[in-house]
Amino acid sequence: MIDRYSLPKMKALWEPENRFKAWLKVEILVCEGQASIGMIPSGVAERIKNKARVDVRRIDRIEETVKHDVIAFLGSISEGLGDDAKYIHKGVTSSDIIDTALALQMKEAADIIIDDLRRLLQILKDKAIKYKETVMIGRSHGIHGEPITFGFKMALWYEEVWRNFKRMEVAKEAISYGKISGAMGTFAHLPTSVEEYVVRGLGLKPDPISSQIIQRDRHAQYLTTLAIIAGSIDKFATEIRHLQRTEVLEAEEFFSEGQRGSSAMPHKRNPVSCENLSGLARIVRANSIASLEDIPLWHERDISHSSVERVIIPDSTVIMDYMINKFSDILDKLIVYPANMKKNLELTGGLIYSERVMLELLKKGLDKDTAYRKVQSHAMAAWKGTGKFLSLLADDPEVRRYLTYEEITGCFDNGYYLKNIDEIYRRVFGG
Repeated sequence: MIDRYSLPKMKALWEPENRFKAWLKVEILVCEGQASIGMIPSGVAERIKNKARVDVRRIDRIEETVKHDVIAFLGSISEGLGDDAKYIHKGVTSSDIIDTALALQMKEAADIIIDDLRRLLQILKDKAIKYKETVMIGRSHGIHGEPITFGFKMALWYEEVWRNFKRMEVAKEAISYGKISGAMGTFAHLPTSVEEYVVRGLGLKPDPISSQIIQRDRHAQYLTTLAIIAGSIDKFATEIRHLQRTEVLEAEEFFSEGQRGSSAMPHKRNPVSCENLSGLARIVRANSIASLEDIPLWHERDISHSSVERVIIPDSTVIMDYMINKFSDILDKLIVYPANMKKNLELTGGLIYSERVMLELLKKGLDKDTAYRKVQSHAMAAWKGTGKFLSLLADDPEVRRYLTYEEITGCFDNGYYLKNIDEIYRRVFGG
């Protein structure tokens, strides 16, 4: 439900007006920092703060002539400042303002995404607890393996989202740096104390060293972190899509009243939301590649990165915000079919217990190769319909030399496979 998403907040963060307000905030702090050390008269910064206004339309009109967004911004701001206009943007370069404001926006975007992940973690934890003992078949290569529980699957996802939560915190820290170091980054026209004043006032940190720009490896780390999170959601969504297949139907997206799955086939209930997320993940991953391409620039700076970032950073953060919240809603309302899980668990007639039979034979002294071949031969015979796996084992004299009938049937107990679930949960959730 869109009203539960923080999407409008994320979108507003990247609107032109908000970007220009962030620029103005940086410019005012630069003036305050200069005034604090006597570089400009006292009171100038306060007057600029009171008089300066962001007018997006006016900025756009000026930019049509000057072909430079920062100059257009400064021209618009200066129109209402009178003599004080000469003090704004003194001793700084465009990237001082742009990069520092961008860091502020990216940090705020990270906070939104971190909050989104926190909500998803809680939903996953609730599902893991609810379905802790709901037995289902585990699969590898899409083929039945051995029993797990649906809660175990949710706990696995929880741990992955927790890693993404921590990754996002690290990415937020990596991007939370500003620079007010001038045209080449050498502080030729301003002391380092002004930079310290500005970035601290924004809740950022001073970049230890910069050229004309903050180096783009920071941005690439942020965008690749988003790509990893998108990859995780794609993975989860793909799993739900598989589980919703007609032949499986162990879990299903919520299908609301009045919803339609196909324009032609009235019976269809398609996993369209999960498919939507898988598609969006491709955009976020592709954008991360573009961010890596932005790292190598000419000398102390060119602007080949600028046009790219104006697309990939807002788009990736907005998409990521949507994806996490959308998946949280899918998971929150997910329809789970334990009866189908049980039915599918029994689909192979017990072949899924083959490893335990083999291991029990090893315990009794049969060598590994012989035990493997013996169990496999009966498994393949059962697969071809020659007989039931349990019966074939029980009727084999060599198997019975090592195992009693009770020991064979004991190998078909799901509890054996789930005996360490509590310990796994303690590892994941603590306590």
